[in-house]
Amino acid sequence: MNRLTNFIDKIRSRIAFYPTIISLAGLLFAFLMIYLEQKSISAYLIKVSPTLVIDDTDTAKTILSTLIGGLISLKVFSFSMVMVLLNQASSNFSPRVLPGIISDQKHQIVLGLYIATILYNIFILISIEPTENEYQTPGFSVLIGIILVVVCLAAFIYFIHHISQAIQVGNILKAIHSRTKSEVISIVENQETNTFKFPNQEHWEAYEINETGYFYGILNDDLLELCKEHSFKIAIQLHKGQFILNGTIGFKTEKSLDNELKEKIMRTLLFSHEELVGENYIYGFRQISEIGIKAMSPGINDPGTALNTIDYLTSLFLDLMRKQDYEYLSGENKKNWVLIKCSNFSEILFNVMATYRLYCKHDITVMRKLMHMLKTLTNHVINSNQLEIIEAEMDELRADANNNIENKRDLEQLDAHFISWS
Repeated sequence: MNRLTNFIDKIRSRIAFYPTIISLAGLLFAFLMIYLEQKSISAYLIKVSPTLVIDDTDTAKTILSTLIGGLISLKVFSFSMVMVLLNQASSNFSPRVLPGIISDQKHQIVLGLYIATILYNIFILISIEPTENEYQTPGFSVLIGIILVVVCLAAFIYFIHHISQAIQVGNILKAIHSRTKSEVISIVENQETNTFKFPNQEHWEAYEINETGYFYGILNDDLLELCKEHSFKIAIQLHKGQFILNGTIGFKTEKSLDNELKEKIMRTLLFSHEELVGENYIYGFRQISEIGIKAMSPGINDPGTALNTIDYLTSLFLDLMRKQDYEYLSGENKKNWVLIKCSNFSEILFNVMATYRLYCKHDITVMRKLMHMLKTLTNHVINSNQLEIIEAEMDELRADANNNIENKRDLEQLDAHFISWS
């Protein structure tokens, strides 16, 4: 990722991006139609096909005014409903799912279509001016405005269908799972083409970060170019999604750097004052876990959703087990210039299991499902270290079950093969 790509990604992630672009297109289209009306396109069409043209000024004004008022009401209703659904999603699932729903491009396109049509009709209405004691009626432009409103009505029906689907927990989990899985697989496929040779950094020069905020990525191309140009290797000590305080050790280099080069490196590290999903697959694990835990709360009481989240986590862990503990940026001849620390399998598995064990330790069904997930992972271990990590989690799960589940028959079923009954 370079600076231009990062800038475009940040702009595209804003909810106003697509509405602004589409609204400007509607405004320009209105000016185009006004220009064509000045060239007497309506007068020409009256001769060719009079049914396509509204030739009465009062009728045109009434229609345009009605369309504008109706579309404004439709827009307000549509996005009032969105706010209600977002509040429901925040209460039932997790507040962290809201950015994904809000930033949905389909919702933004519908909003942009509403605003573009409103602007178009407003400017066409304004363009009706008296000419030699008579009004020039933009009949064809009015017809286009009617057609655009019909398109908006169709978009409204689609919007109702899409938002009702997007708010369902199954679709939310599927979307988070797909995004996270693609990120992990992308890293795994990239590491298959790289070597893992990198010098020991024990005696390297360490540099502090003079930023405060969430670290969410690196301008890979820019950092790699700096390393090649000045012939040094660098180890990034920050994890994506980590909150960084001013003075934290951010990176180490194999040789000392002057202040100018240090500042250039700092500009390749990306920070934000809010958590951004970006390419941070850890965020996906946490989102799915939070939905599962929220489902087990007394106010929600939905163990079925908790079981579904464990299924998706199992799939993600199977991919995560193939990923190395470090990521690299490589140049020609697969030479590694940059080492990037990242959360490893043991840390992520512990965080997920610790959360589920704390809130689900009284529910034998969920505990059995967690045990089934761990046993599934043992069948796909890459090395003995992963097996030891999983077995340690299995022991902790059994200990929590023994301490919190009193029914002996339930405890006997903890290690039994799990078959979903839902």
